[in-house]
Amino acid sequence: MSVDAATVRRIAHLARIAVTDEEVPHLQGELNAMLAFVEQLSEVDVNGVEPMTSVTPMQMKKRVDVVNDGEIADQVVANAPATEDHFFLVPKVVE
Repeated sequence: MSVDAATVRRIAHLARIAVTDEEVPHLQGELNAMLAFVEQLSEVDVNGVEPMTSVTPMQMKKRVDVVNDGEIADQVVANAPATEDHFFLVPKVVE
C-alpha cells in the first residue's frame, strides 16, 4: 500500500496538524516507510506462538471481578455542593 499526497493531507487534517506543501513529500515518505514495515511484519509466521504479556515470562496479574462501591462513597461526594444517600444532587434541567 502506498500513500499519496492527498492522503497525507487528509491524515494531517484528521489529526488536526498543520502541514505545509513543503512538508508533504517528507511525510509521505515517512508514512510509506511505516506501512512497508507493517507489511514486512505480516510476512512473519506466528502460527503456534502464544501472546506474551512481557519479554520475560510472568503471570498476568488479575483481580477478582466484583461489583462494589469502592468503600469510599463518603470521600467521593465529600466536595459536592449537594448530596443525598451517596449520590450527587444536580438541578433539574429537563422537564
